[in-house]
Amino acid sequence: MENNKVLIEVKNLKKYFIKNKGFIKKDLEITKAVDDVSFYIRRGETFGLVGESGCGKSTTGRTILRLYEPTAGEILYDGKDIAKLNRDQMMPYRKKMQMIFQDPYASLNARMTVSDIIGEPMDIHNLASGKERQERIYELLDTVGLNKDHAARYPHEFSGGQRKSIGIARSLAVDPEFIICDEPISALDVSIQAQVVNMLEDLQEKRDLTYLFIAHDLSMVKHISDRVGVMYLGSLVEVASSKELYRNPAHPYTQALLSSIPIPDPDIAESSNRIVLEGDVPSPVNPPSGCKFRTRCRYAKDVCKEVVPALKEIEKDHFAACHLLDK
Repeated sequence: MENNKVLIEVKNLKKYFIKNKGFIKKDLEITKAVDDVSFYIRRGETFGLVGESGCGKSTTGRTILRLYEPTAGEILYDGKDIAKLNRDQMMPYRKKMQMIFQDPYASLNARMTVSDIIGEPMDIHNLASGKERQERIYELLDTVGLNKDHAARYPHEFSGGQRKSIGIARSLAVDPEFIICDEPISALDVSIQAQVVNMLEDLQEKRDLTYLFIAHDLSMVKHISDRVGVMYLGSLVEVASSKELYRNPAHPYTQALLSSIPIPDPDIAESSNRIVLEGDVPSPVNPPSGCKFRTRCRYAKDVCKEVVPALKEIEKDHFAACHLLDK
């Protein structure tokens, strides 16, 4: 990557959801969905974010875009903290930052045609109108592998893969710099997954896009990402380059995740050392003290109960939060 300038930097980001459990205002339930997360993404880079369901990946993405208001922390876009900007001040950044939503069914308005869905961001930002707007919509449909005949149709007339393509076209409508891809290949056939990922890679190269790629599929994350962050229960436990993380996972949770990747060869799969995590993921409402992973970690020590491990650099550009790695 030629350009090493940081485009997005998240510092100590927190997103807590608070609700009353009863009639007494002090009786509150606090869900720590994102708890003190810090990372950066260079311009033109793809940063992968992985972890089990409910670990806070999607909430992190939505909070960066200010779809959720952050509880605390900084969100630096090209050096500017956008975490506390008001609605009018955020408008220029809304154009620069877009999202491909996880659910291709719920994220598309069933009462709007594809033309209106893709054209809506242009209308909000006053980018095009009339014939120019329509030509731009046709161009975007062509970019994602659809044609102009699809413009007048409604979402229910398309397959899941085609709906993902419509979501991608909508995210490109305002010519953004940064796109959060929230599970863009989930619930799709393997062949369609490959098509979507190839499309995202081509678009990144042609338009100099920066991605936050959120996914469960660890093998696909390895393929598309330059660097990867591993989340557990709202916190980052490891960050490294894609090659380094898969070659030398340092955190026990990362090791367990990577050992669960399916191996096509049954003989190799049978002899592989798969790590099975015991128990369920704790509730973010009442997370364990100290290291959040300690209740499922086979290496847990007394210090793990008492002290929250810091995300430290264990090798060059390789960070992990684990007391076992303390020197």
